[in-house]
Amino acid sequence: MIGQSAARCARNPERGTGAWYKTLMARLIYSVAASLDAFIAGPQGDYDWIPMDPDIDFVEMYRSFSRIVMGRVSWEVYQASGGSPGPQLPIMVCSRSLPEGTRDGATFVHDAAARVAELKQRDDKPIWLWGGGVLFRELAREGLVDGVQVAVVPILLGGGLPLYPPGGPRLPLRLTKQQHYPKSGIVVLDYDVVRA
Repeated sequence: MIGQSAARCARNPERGTGAWYKTLMARLIYSVAASLDAFIAGPQGDYDWIPMDPDIDFVEMYRSFSRIVMGRVSWEVYQASGGSPGPQLPIMVCSRSLPEGTRDGATFVHDAAARVAELKQRDDKPIWLWGGGVLFRELAREGLVDGVQVAVVPILLGGGLPLYPPGGPRLPLRLTKQQHYPKSGIVVLDYDVVRA
């Protein structure tokens, strides 16, 4: 599988073969808001607990990415919330249940790992893995996730959709940046995935 090849090359560049490894330029960053108890949505998929901090520059954040990759449930949340608070980016929705094709401002695909591996070869800016946790777990299994950015919201939900559902591989992380937003209490933590 393409994703497994990418993972092997990323973990051990000497085993990479020629141009494929050298063109793997874009980083896939899982960037989400999460409660202190590590849920990205409440028990009913609710997200009304995530404040819009006026000091977070969403326009700049969106500009730092080449595109957005998300799963079906995240797509439904994205549409229900009115879409992007920043500049429009190309969107790829990974879903095994929705038909493939381009519609409603997004491209729908079935094979998430293969398509993300293709994007990583083609793009030169980071790719935003917008959610959700199940897609994150699937792409982490394939060795395609390069970074994790979590905006920790000061609330305990007690249940909901997990940041990283059970069954995923262990991902060692290295903290690269942290920022506190006093108005909302949000702390943004940026990590690189450490390759063995």
